[in-house]
Amino acid sequence: MSLLEAATAVRENAYAPYSRFKVGAALRTASGAVHAGCNVENVAYPEGTCAEAGAIAAMVASGETRIAEILVIADSPEPVPPCGGCRQKIAEFAGPEVPVTLCTIDGQSLRTSVADLLPGSFRAAHMDRV
Repeated sequence: MSLLEAATAVRENAYAPYSRFKVGAALRTASGAVHAGCNVENVAYPEGTCAEAGAIAAMVASGETRIAEILVIADSPEPVPPCGGCRQKIAEFAGPEVPVTLCTIDGQSLRTSVADLLPGSFRAAHMDRV
């Protein structure tokens, strides 16, 4: 299954009764496995979970920790980038060169990289003196 197919399918399962803004994300790991996640809202904002965080959690739960590629899809007039928190979560498991594809349900897409989404990211190496 392609990342676009996986993200599109899982987006339909999003729990978004408050915003009505469904988001799907799918990532491919270094081994080639695909993991997907959708946003899950909660009436007590900001206790919800973003689609990207859900896909990352599924990846980690399966025993993997390296993202090779990630795709996010939403019903928006233009491709929607991950929120700041998800950018940092992605950077935790992906190198700066990892491709990130942002899509709309009507076929628009934008391909970028982790480095372009989060320049100057905080990384484990910053804590080497601890």
